[in-house]
Order: sequence, then C-alpha cells, then structure tokens
Amino acid sequence: MNKLKIQFLGGAGTVTGSKFYLETDGINILVDCGMFQGLKELRLQNWEPLPIQVSNIDVVLLTHGHLDHCGYLPLLVKQGFTGKILGTAPSLEITRIILEDSAKIHEEEAERANQEGYSKHHPALPLYTQDDVVAALSLFESIEEGEDISLSENCRACFKYNGHIIGSTFIELHLFGKLFVFSGDVGRMQDDLLNPPKQPQWADYLFVESTYGDRLHPKEDVAGILTELIDRSIKERGTLIIPSFAVERLQSLMYQLWKLYSKNLIPNIPIFVDSPMGTNVLGVFEHYPKWHKLSLEEYHNMCNHINLVSSYRETWETIDDPRPKIVIAGSGMVTGGRVLTYIKQLADKKSTSILLVGYQAEETRGRKLLEGATELKMFGKYVDINAKIMHLESLSAHADQEELLTWMGFIQNIPEKVFLIHGENAAMETYRTKIKERFGWSCHIPKLHEVVELWL
Repeated sequence: MNKLKIQFLGGAGTVTGSKFYLETDGINILVDCGMFQGLKELRLQNWEPLPIQVSNIDVVLLTHGHLDHCGYLPLLVKQGFTGKILGTAPSLEITRIILEDSAKIHEEEAERANQEGYSKHHPALPLYTQDDVVAALSLFESIEEGEDISLSENCRACFKYNGHIIGSTFIELHLFGKLFVFSGDVGRMQDDLLNPPKQPQWADYLFVESTYGDRLHPKEDVAGILTELIDRSIKERGTLIIPSFAVERLQSLMYQLWKLYSKNLIPNIPIFVDSPMGTNVLGVFEHYPKWHKLSLEEYHNMCNHINLVSSYRETWETIDDPRPKIVIAGSGMVTGGRVLTYIKQLADKKSTSILLVGYQAEETRGRKLLEGATELKMFGKYVDINAKIMHLESLSAHADQEELLTWMGFIQNIPEKVFLIHGENAAMETYRTKIKERFGWSCHIPKLHEVVELWL
C-alpha cells in the first residue's frame, strides 16, 4: 500500500487560489498554483509562505493560464521551488503574458501607493516583480495535449482539452494504479471560439470545479442586450465600459461585436480594446489555430475592426474622445488594470453604462457593482457610481450546473470520492446534492488547508 496526502492549499471553499498538493513517497505534485483574489482575508494569504516544504515539490501541473490558477508561481519559485512547470504550449504562453502583466501591475500599484501615501505599509512593496516572473518562466516545459507523459516510476499524466480558455485542459493523473482527475475550469458545451470540452471516461478520485454548481446560465439574448446598450450609448453620447478578463472573454466580446457590425445590427461605433495583456493573447489565437474555431480570415477581420490601445497616453485620449464609444478593458472583476481608470473618470456620468460579463468573486469591485454599490474605492479614494450597471451571465467561460453534470456523465465507474473545489460554499452544497441525485456518488467539500490521506 502506498500513502498519499492531498492538501488543499487553495480553491477550497472559494473560487480563487487553486492549489492542490499531492505528496507521496515517490513524487510530490502541485496541481495549479493560483493567486487568491476577492475577499481581503484571502488576498492576505498571497503574502504568506505556503504551509508546506516548497523545495520538496517535484513538478507543477497547470490546467490553464488564468491568474487564479497560475498567479502564485513567482512566489513559489521565491520560496524554493526548482522543479518543472508543465502545461500545454498555449497555456504556458498565456501564463507568461498574465504573470508579466500581473508583476507590472503589482510594481505600479506599489509605486503609486508610495507616491500618494495611501498604503499603511512603508514602503509599500509589490507582491512580486518582473524579475521573479523571469525566474518562474525558466522552469516552463510544454507538453502535447492528449499525450501520456511519465513523471516517475509510478506516475503518469495526461492533459486533455476542456474548452475553458485557449490551451486549457483537465488533467488525468495515474498514481499507483489509481486515476486522479482534476477538472481545471470546465468550458461551455457551445462556445463561439472554442470547441466543446473532452470528457473523462474513468476517475477513481475526481476533483471537479463547482463555480456555477448551483445554477444554470440564463438563456439571454446577447446580441439584443449588446445592441440595446450600444443604442443607448449612441443616443446619450456616452461610453459603454465592459470590464473583461483578458483571456478568451475579451476575444469573445470582440468576435460578438464584429459579428453584430458585419450583419448590420449595430453602426460603426468606435470600439477600443484597452488591455495590453488581451492584445498579447490575440497573438496566441493566431499562433495556435488548432485550439479554437476562428479561421485566419475571421481573425484578421475581427482585429481590423477594433482599435487596440497600447499606451497609457492613449487611454486618456480614449477617455477624452467625445464620441459615443465602447471600451473593453481589464480586469474582468474590476480588481485592477486599466478599467479602473475608465470607471474612475466616467462612472459618475449617467450616460455611462458598465456591462459585467463574467463571474464576480466576493468582495471584488465587480461584485459590489452587481450588488448596487453607489460608490467604489479606487486608488485610495471613493468614486461615485451613477452609471447603468448590466450583467451578462451567459458569456461565462465556465460550465453551468447541467454542463458540469454532462461533463462528468461519461465517467463509466463509480469514483471512490468526488472532491468539490473552486466554488463558493452555497454553490458546492447545491452541487453535492445534484451529484448525489444524478449519480449517487459520494462527495466531499474540503476546507482550505485541509489534508486528506489515502492508501493506494
């Protein structure tokens, strides 16, 4: 018998900070290495060393390149990790873009806090720097989707397409004769840009995300809602601000708006994409055409229709542009990035609309907007919110409850245990009930830092 310890270092009782540590006599594996976002008590954990011996980790396996799954990597390396960081080629490219952008934001925010004196820390320091990112990137090694790779004598891994963002996968980990399946973030069965997720056929132990485990995505008229908001912006000579995640969501929005224009459903209103990271991600779509549905012609037509903002000077020029316009800018939960500048300058105007298009974690500015906040704190000051706030849930890149159940439904055996991860507690409790009703499977909802021991 072989002993396995699983420690839930993130993504437990919350949708952020995914980190799952598997410790055995033969190999120690970290699946995902995400940064916490949202609640302050979670974000503070980013500043704490992990409660494990980081130098003992042999390998990190990345399901995909979102910050809540890869953003802690530079800190892991600072704490002594020297092993390999494995993921698909597009995932590692996305991770590079996101980490470089994240480090830049941390450095800029620390510099601004020191200049304006609104941090209680003297001096304010960045969570990590661009040099820290360079150290992490040196450990990257790409693997092919669907290829079985040997990690040790008793351990094999296979990364399989799961349609959440470009490059994203679920991971099948064969350990001592048992199959551990880590869902990552499962994508939609129908998506404008990405193919449907592949599905696991077997799982002795299943670790499944439950972001939307308690709900179905509404049947929304996305084209109609976008058209209505654009018409309003034109009539009121206002700005439609769309905070967006830079990976997949931003490209999906570009595609949606380009299709509306090409079908003559909206006029040629200026569209500005102000997300250096999102612009860089566009290049990943061009370099990895097999990972998405867009033809090269569609890709170029879409890009040519959009104004890509590169410099901060152009950000201010866009804000000062008196024309009705659409601005898509990061970040998707309004936690940072250039969208803060647009909201700070324009959200007090009734002619402004803010369209939220994805999951908004607890205590993020995006969640506060959804909950009707009339002011937001940004850069140490409060900003009045008079803008019209709208929410599109159906553009989410996460599978909803029924799509998750469908994804799991191809598993032919009865898993020995299902661990519900990457969800808020209410969502996981509801999802646990649904899994019991549908499949009769036993589910466990781990707590943060909980350790589970298995004998294989």
